[in-house]
Amino acid sequence: MTDPTPMSATLCDAFQRTAAVAPDMVALRTVGATRTVTWRALAEDVRLLAAGLAGLGVRRGDTVALMMTNRVEFFPVDLAAQHLGAIPFSVYNTLPAAQLAHVLRNSGSRVMVCETQYLPVVRESGVAVEHLILVDGDEVPAGGEEAKADDDETLTYGDEAKPAEGTLSLEILRARGRANTSFDFDAAWRAVQPDDVLTLIYTSGTTGPSKGVEITHANLLAQAAGVAQVLDFRFGDRTTSYLPSAHIVDRFTCLYAQAIFGVQVTVVPDIKEIGKALPDCRPTIWCAVPRVWNKIKQAVELGIENEPDAARRAAVGAALETGLRRTRLLQAGKPVHDELSAAYAEADGGVLSALRSRLGLDQVRWAVTGAAPTPPSTLEFFAALGVPICEGWGMSELSCFGAVSPPARARFGTIGTLLPGLEARRAADGELLVRGPSVAKGYRNDPDRTREAFDRDGWFHTGDVIVSDPDDYLTIVDRKKDLIINEGGKNISPVTVETALTTASPLIGTAVAIGDSRPLHHRAARPGRRGRGGLRRRARAAAGPALPRPQPPADRRLASRGGRGQQPAGTRGAGQALPGDSRVLGRDER
Repeated sequence: MTDPTPMSATLCDAFQRTAAVAPDMVALRTVGATRTVTWRALAEDVRLLAAGLAGLGVRRGDTVALMMTNRVEFFPVDLAAQHLGAIPFSVYNTLPAAQLAHVLRNSGSRVMVCETQYLPVVRESGVAVEHLILVDGDEVPAGGEEAKADDDETLTYGDEAKPAEGTLSLEILRARGRANTSFDFDAAWRAVQPDDVLTLIYTSGTTGPSKGVEITHANLLAQAAGVAQVLDFRFGDRTTSYLPSAHIVDRFTCLYAQAIFGVQVTVVPDIKEIGKALPDCRPTIWCAVPRVWNKIKQAVELGIENEPDAARRAAVGAALETGLRRTRLLQAGKPVHDELSAAYAEADGGVLSALRSRLGLDQVRWAVTGAAPTPPSTLEFFAALGVPICEGWGMSELSCFGAVSPPARARFGTIGTLLPGLEARRAADGELLVRGPSVAKGYRNDPDRTREAFDRDGWFHTGDVIVSDPDDYLTIVDRKKDLIINEGGKNISPVTVETALTTASPLIGTAVAIGDSRPLHHRAARPGRRGRGGLRRRARAAAGPALPRPQPPADRRLASRGGRGQQPAGTRGAGQALPGDSRVLGRDER
């Protein structure tokens, strides 16, 4: 695995070290390589933008809000703010004006950097930031000429003026950076401290006003050190940025992994284009939410079903079946006999490797799924295809991952083992409590909810009910507040029922289970004609017997490998990792 030592003290230090490793290699690119940015160019842009922001009065501890799609400019802007000791953070592009106003006020944002398309909602929010910067203010409209900035900061395209009242363009900010000759860039980033807040991650706000999780430089670097002991990062690794940068997963696996480990990032502005982006990027490491994995699986299955050549269709089906038999033996801890090993090697060489190549997943060393339960059939499918895949779990409050195992040791249906560097204990009601250096500082300007979630002994109360097996593989049963208890006292995990429904057919997008304090639980879904068969059977099977409610003494603790505390032998559970207010790997994926 990656050796994370010697670790830098701050993300600024990490970026400066990484950018100097191979300055002429590509650090950032767009799909199709229509635009590429080398490490040298990225580092210079960070320097210029930092000088420009400093000229606007941005100082250590100030907050800078970012609202943009996945694009190249996000990286140097965020990094520039980091190098000033400021706190850059992203807001969800879909936020209505009222929620955006809450985030901007709660964070105390002085500067906002956004795309022109989001100007209306920014202005509707009613929050007057000191400076509003447009990342696309210099882009030429279709058929137009190159943008130029007049002295009054009005953008012009040829003879036609394009006023940008109350805003600055990114190029003007760079120009100001060039002119700010008194700014000491090196002194600025070297003054940043490990305990300084690096970023804010705002939760989805499903249980009230969204909370801004304060993650420090030290938190994030501890997270990186733990993950590097489980998942192999290498300089020059490739991945795609397509999930919202307001979520910790895109930030960690793209922005921060780039700065710390030297990962090359391909930006994908539209998640709908990820299928086309993968063969272009050919990622070596990749994270996706279950919805994306399910859609890729469905596309492959549909392609096989529609294959006109019967012999070819049969060959692909047989190859996948061979891979599936091998995967199930490995998952059961049983040996794969020589005949099956030989059959799989033949299937992989002739069919499966070609399928992976068509998908763009042929060079993946590890892939992670999470944020919502991933159906075991989906995990088995990709493992059978030869994609090294595993499930992970985490929260923004943990700086990203809280549990994950390398694909070679993954146990489908579990979230793996506790991340190295963390310790955990299970409360009397089964709730998972976690403590360690990657646990966030608290919630921005919200002392009451900080005290509720982070106790005085340093334990973070995750809200997840867990069970564990004798090897300390964890299984999330459900969110503590979401468990349904019917009139008979039966405990039912709604997400298990809902997952059975939504994975029964590609035509079902959303399902909800209702049943608290009722004699029966009720299920609602909108299946198409092809999705109706077997739904009731799957839902009943998913509800199953009463879920285990582990009741060990509250002081019995789980610890990561090499960590502290006794590791109890728990009971293997029936649940899977669930989404929450700020869960890895996505938002609203249930």
